[in-house]
Amino acid sequence: MSKVTFDVDKCKGCGLCAVACPKGIVALAEDKINAKGHHPAEITDQSLCIACAFCAKMCPDCVITVEK
Repeated sequence: MSKVTFDVDKCKGCGLCAVACPKGIVALAEDKINAKGHHPAEITDQSLCIACAFCAKMCPDCVITVEK
């Protein structure tokens, strides 16, 4: 099973990863704010992830790690 992790404190909440996800399981957290004052990205359902790494490739700050 794949695993996607985010360096939440470095995320600037741009949302590019959410747009790139073909499964639509990446979203900006509505109930969390990181150290920079942004809503960080998160996975809504890890079990649906196909480990395509599109989210990580789109992230301008390289805060996403995808493991297969």
